[in-house]
Amino acid sequence: MPDDGHPMPNDPSNTALLPDLLTLTGEALPPVEALLEVATARVRDRVAVEGKISGAAMEADQTAAHGLAWVATYVESLRQMQGWAERLQADGQFGEIEALIHQIAFGEYLWQLYGGIPMSQGEILRLQDLGLSQDDQRAMMAPAVMTLCQAGNSQAARLRLVALMQDQAANITLGATGLDDELEMIREQFRRYAVEKVEPFAHDWHLKDELIPIEVIEELAEMGVFGLTIPEEFGGFGLSKASMCVVSEELSRGYIGVGSLGTRSEIAAELILAGGTDAQKEKWLPRIASAETLPTAVFTEPNTGSDLGSLRTRAVKEGEDYLVTGNKTWITHAARTHVMTLLARTDPETSDYRGLSMFLAEKEPGDDANPFPTEGMTGGEIEVLGYRGMKEYELGFDNFHVKGENLLGGVEGQGFKQLMQTFESARIQTAARAIGVAQSALDVAMQYAQDRKQFGKSLIQFPRVASKLAMMAVEIMVARQLTYFSAREKDNDRRCDLEAGMAKLLGARVAWAAADNGLQIHGGNGFALEYKISRILCDARILNIFEGAAEIQAQVIARRLLG
Repeated sequence: MPDDGHPMPNDPSNTALLPDLLTLTGEALPPVEALLEVATARVRDRVAVEGKISGAAMEADQTAAHGLAWVATYVESLRQMQGWAERLQADGQFGEIEALIHQIAFGEYLWQLYGGIPMSQGEILRLQDLGLSQDDQRAMMAPAVMTLCQAGNSQAARLRLVALMQDQAANITLGATGLDDELEMIREQFRRYAVEKVEPFAHDWHLKDELIPIEVIEELAEMGVFGLTIPEEFGGFGLSKASMCVVSEELSRGYIGVGSLGTRSEIAAELILAGGTDAQKEKWLPRIASAETLPTAVFTEPNTGSDLGSLRTRAVKEGEDYLVTGNKTWITHAARTHVMTLLARTDPETSDYRGLSMFLAEKEPGDDANPFPTEGMTGGEIEVLGYRGMKEYELGFDNFHVKGENLLGGVEGQGFKQLMQTFESARIQTAARAIGVAQSALDVAMQYAQDRKQFGKSLIQFPRVASKLAMMAVEIMVARQLTYFSAREKDNDRRCDLEAGMAKLLGARVAWAAADNGLQIHGGNGFALEYKISRILCDARILNIFEGAAEIQAQVIARRLLG
């Protein structure tokens, strides 16, 4: 290790914070960006056939392709953390907490880039898996990278961060988020609501497997949740995707079910705004914004999963209208909603995405006694581990009637394209939900670690417990900054499927790690249903699956990087 003036961990003069931190982290970015360029070239060579990216070759070499997605996600995460730190410093908000979070994030993610990225618990991605040689990897031996790897994520830094976390426990977020005052006011409003109206009841809703009370939906409607990003001309608030992130984050921190109530409204509004006729916009958007109409998304089928292009549910035209027949599964909040964004095949001669159309299929909301009263439609509940507040259903359609005027856009065969246009917003919102769940895990784990006494002292005084809490806080901020970045890209009308995918990929892993570590801190009590962390663990697990499973997400990211 070169002598660059920075103290080493075993140096008696070592302190928690490294000197000239932002200079150091800024100098660490070019080497990892160069590494990503080399890795992309290596993987492209492996999956290209006659100069073009081959889907079959990518599938055969999935570890390399998906590993590239993770490397790119880490590099973008570090870029966004550097941008966050520089903005805070310019505004005079880069204090000790922020500096420790920044330092630990760089120290940990740089080491993982060099030594192995956990794509899942049993899959560690190493640079040689991407075809990089030892010579290629020497780019990581730049002095700034080596210093941060050696001393960035030290036990001293983690313990100091946790000491400050205890002092700042009353703050809504640990460390400045970098958002403007208006967005932070929105955060405060929804945090107060979650603390008063959600957190005290969420665990009972989960244990009893109850629907979130309709009163909560009505209150959220009054607060504008369902029309947050719908333009004002259609009855919404016309706010940014960044505001959607803040609202989703804080409501999900209270309970993921409540934080997810707006997801289907967001998807439906995006579909109608991007692909609907003027008449459809004027009819449906004000109703969705006010929650007069609750939508649900009806895409997935029992035998297709993520392969939406292979859907078999068919819509046959009869006169001006359509009759829908087929089966759908994993439909959230299906019973008491009023309209379904329903994807079905209108061209029976096709077997891929080209024959699919999207419908705004109206239905009667049901109740416990008769959840699906509409003729031509049946359904049954799927019992699930977590994410229970809206319930999951299997649906059957048998000549279910849909008005011809409710074909989205008025043209057949556009359904898959229309759906793809919504994925950016949906994945940004899911990343925000993941941050909320991770924050919830940190909240309850921190409180338990302070209150629980073992061997004569609080759990939080044990370095490995404190280190778990510190890493939760650090990774929450990393995921948060990556998510806010993707939202800014969307707000500026820039294509952001890559950024949104990265935010969702990382956010879901961070939520699961936070929940798992939170339960570990609780020990045996965490395995008891009476403790909130047991629910948070179950809720966190779904985030790696819905809105694009982690493997599908990595595939999408890799295709963009290589294309």
